[in-house]
Amino acid sequence: MKIPAVKGFRDVLPDESIRWAVLEERARTVFHRYNFREVRIPIVERTELFQRSIGETTDIVEKEMYTFTDKDGTQLTLRPEGTASVVRAYVEHALAQRERVSKWYYFGPMFRRERPQKGRLRQFSQIGAEVLGRDDAAADAEMLFLLYDLLAAFAVDGAEVQLNSLGCQACRPGYREALVHWGRAHFTELCDDCRRRLDQNPLRLLDCKQPGCLAIRDSAPRMLDHLCAECGAHFARVRELLRREGMQPTINPYMVRGLDYYCRTAFEVVARGLGAQNALGGGGRYDGLVRALGGPDVAGVGFALGVERLVMVLGERALDVDIRPEVVLLPVGDEGEAVAVELAHRWRAGGVRVEVESAGRSLKSQMRQADKHGTRFAIIVGEEELAGRALTIRDMEARRDHPRALGLDLTADGLRAALARLGA
Repeated sequence: MKIPAVKGFRDVLPDESIRWAVLEERARTVFHRYNFREVRIPIVERTELFQRSIGETTDIVEKEMYTFTDKDGTQLTLRPEGTASVVRAYVEHALAQRERVSKWYYFGPMFRRERPQKGRLRQFSQIGAEVLGRDDAAADAEMLFLLYDLLAAFAVDGAEVQLNSLGCQACRPGYREALVHWGRAHFTELCDDCRRRLDQNPLRLLDCKQPGCLAIRDSAPRMLDHLCAECGAHFARVRELLRREGMQPTINPYMVRGLDYYCRTAFEVVARGLGAQNALGGGGRYDGLVRALGGPDVAGVGFALGVERLVMVLGERALDVDIRPEVVLLPVGDEGEAVAVELAHRWRAGGVRVEVESAGRSLKSQMRQADKHGTRFAIIVGEEELAGRALTIRDMEARRDHPRALGLDLTADGLRAALARLGA
């Protein structure tokens, strides 16, 4: 009996995983230009980490976390997002005492028990970046520059960056009161979840995707109209710095992030082709999170992008990479096999992609397999080749041989030069 994968979890097979590797390689190149360093965080954390950081009344904590009890009674959770774990590591290892500013990036899987749908799985991967130790608007702008540069490196076309401000502890209470007043006036039009959120977490009203709630959202008060002087100046400065570089994100006054720790600058990237769940990722500022998790009063800003959604938007062409072998060795007999293995090891050490077929199969069968690899050249290592200490090259496209074209002592560089001449 076959054992299928768990619902909402999927295999990333080699034809797709190579595209993931391309994304990660391009991301690393951009991160290093911005002087970010990689951090690798655990998949499992104490449940209280996410309850304190994300917020106990968020959908993630209430409905979506994979939580279990360890043998010692500790409540553990598969991480639903990366920022809380990054901040936990920053606090635990006292990085604030060692670095004025920490700039980290990460790759890895996250877990949420949501309803599986297009672009949304229960295990999904993210590319994320965090800056800890800067509270200025220029840091926010730099993170947005980084985001734009990543989208350019990934060759994402048609993505839209949306921007908003969520205020701070000084101005958000007044906005919260106005939002509650609006929600009560529209109580009968709200879904059951939003009626409950009205008292517990009214900002979540703006994040609801139910049709009835979306229909009335544009009549809700806007946080941008309730910003204090400092938050207003901060937001204006972010926009000015972006404008000077020719970047004009769309202002979305009803965009909020799904996590409680965000303040001031918040942003999302949305793209066509993903259906209702059209966000590629997002982020923003979270100045109180480090303190809330037991650290010093250190500001932070960051974002994360969904790998599966990026691959879906980009398709195969944008991330195509040639991983075909440059040459396929076709050994005949035991001695031919031994020599082929020796040659393959030597050439691979020199950076050549080499495949070796099984000597136990006929030469004709090996030729058919070499064709399937899509490789231009195959090299026969048979009795005649060994006797003359020279290899026969088969041009798979032209369907003809180049007898005794290569010596058995050929280096990787010599092989590449010979193949280049034959392929010209």
